[in-house]
Amino acid sequence: MCGIAACMLKNGKAAPILLGCVKRLEYRGYDSVGIATLDSSIIVEKDKGKIKDFEKYLDLSKLPGRIGLGHVRWATHGPPTKENAHPHLDCEGKIAVVHNGIISNYEELKDELKSEGHKFTSETDTEVIAHLIEKYKNDGHDLEEAVKRALKRLKGSYAMAVISSDEPDKIIGARKENPLIVAKGDSGYFLASDIPAILEHARNVIFLEDNEMVIIDDTGHQIKDLEGKIKKKEFEYVEWTLEMAEKGGYKHFMLKEIYEQPQVLRDTLREFKTIQKVVDEIGEIKRICFVACGTSYHAALVGKYLFESILHIPTDAIIASEFQYTANTLDEETLAIFITQSGETADTLNALKAANKNSKTLAIVNVIGSTATREADHVIYTRAGPEIAVAATKTYICQLACIYMLAAAIGKKPEIMEDLKKVPEEIEKILREDNFIKEIAKTYKDKPDFLFIGRGFSYPTALEGALKLKEITYIHAEGYASGELKHGPIALIEDGVPVVAIAPPPFPLETTKIEEDEFHDSHSLTLGNIEEVKSRGAKVIGLGAEDDEEFKKNTSAYISFNPSIREEISPLLYIIPLQLLAYHISVMKKEDPDHPRNLAKCVTVD
Repeated sequence: MCGIAACMLKNGKAAPILLGCVKRLEYRGYDSVGIATLDSSIIVEKDKGKIKDFEKYLDLSKLPGRIGLGHVRWATHGPPTKENAHPHLDCEGKIAVVHNGIISNYEELKDELKSEGHKFTSETDTEVIAHLIEKYKNDGHDLEEAVKRALKRLKGSYAMAVISSDEPDKIIGARKENPLIVAKGDSGYFLASDIPAILEHARNVIFLEDNEMVIIDDTGHQIKDLEGKIKKKEFEYVEWTLEMAEKGGYKHFMLKEIYEQPQVLRDTLREFKTIQKVVDEIGEIKRICFVACGTSYHAALVGKYLFESILHIPTDAIIASEFQYTANTLDEETLAIFITQSGETADTLNALKAANKNSKTLAIVNVIGSTATREADHVIYTRAGPEIAVAATKTYICQLACIYMLAAAIGKKPEIMEDLKKVPEEIEKILREDNFIKEIAKTYKDKPDFLFIGRGFSYPTALEGALKLKEITYIHAEGYASGELKHGPIALIEDGVPVVAIAPPPFPLETTKIEEDEFHDSHSLTLGNIEEVKSRGAKVIGLGAEDDEEFKKNTSAYISFNPSIREEISPLLYIIPLQLLAYHISVMKKEDPDHPRNLAKCVTVD
């Protein structure tokens, strides 16, 4: 969950470069920050808090050395303190380590090392790595062999970088179940958890695989497995630009990324031919199982409604951490689809590895070269570019677009693609209503509770809208299927409670197998639910068609949409004002929407 960086420059000071790298990794953690540089000895500066606070009292440009490590932390073992901040050192201060992941057997290793006389200064699992390397160096091994032996003792996950003052012209990196890239630029070599960290300095990267290590020195680099066998890998050129990872004049990354959605959606829609090719490779399937976490799970839920209602394919949407209870039902006629922005989400990767034993697997991923792209049988890339804000916005839209295109390809329904092509322009229209949404935010920013309701395709939108509000404003919010209100949640309604009601034009009868006289009009039923909450004092914020006068008259605020955007496509569009609503309330409450408390962008621990 943390972010790591390292560099070996040809000339100049590493510290300012490393600071820039970890700034671009702060979405992975911001409990603490630290930098170590190597000159004649290792010098460490670290503390709890965010980088902007760290910079106020420390001039990193004074740190000497062209080699160094950087780290931003999301706490797992031990609270956010200066002592627990990375980098961590061995007893003599000759070895420095930065690490992302969890060492599950660290207590056992720590007890062993303590019994041998090693002194620990932190509560972290990471510190055992530095002392293990020290142990093997003291046995007479060089740094590479000592790191290799230490890695073989570790259980759990890691991406790490190591330097030693005994071998001052070398950096060693390694990974297992956490991302680590090697990058080469004109100024030198770099290691990092993610591409945005190094874009200013290098565009040629290698993605390390599990149980691989890289040794960088002044002669170049070598990649080896843990048995010492050399692995030949070519650099890949990254097309992302530095500007794509910067704020571009917006106050926050989240707002920038919300406004980027029309363009990234257009970019993603260009992938249809690739998706058609993937569908041809997969062949016939009789069941689909979506697996994901958080926002990606809400995209999966949309997929369930889409594939079952339009394509009539039995479809499940499973939370990745609960997948073990479903895994045994998979077979060769099942397509298991795993949705993950980073491609490194631990719960999703564990489920993917299990599914590979029994079914065809497909990953929908934003990060090229990530673990999920190598584990899955087939891959579809979203084209969202780097998403820096912790709360997902543009990656959600792109995930949805990939799901819709997958349905269009599997079901041979070109009309879905025709509908999708209209959505970017409609999103741009909604973004032009930002000031109106800001006024709604101003009205309701101090309310302690929100309810979000919707039926059918609008139910996942209700869940996602509630999640966005919870994530970045810390207001209690819940999403419900509208029909569930009468089964309990309506007891929460009292005077002034905001209820966000999502009711696009109804689902067309001709796409269902249900006879017309058996079909329950979800739109009319939702309007009935709105009447129920309004009569109990709720303030209804409505999202519906601009010509829906019956809906409009029962709301305190109404966000209108083009009536040609029907229910089955609405998740791509109706979520936009809910992202903006959450963003504006967060800013008005003086919270940081880019860095919500207790959360990190890439959840690489179980």
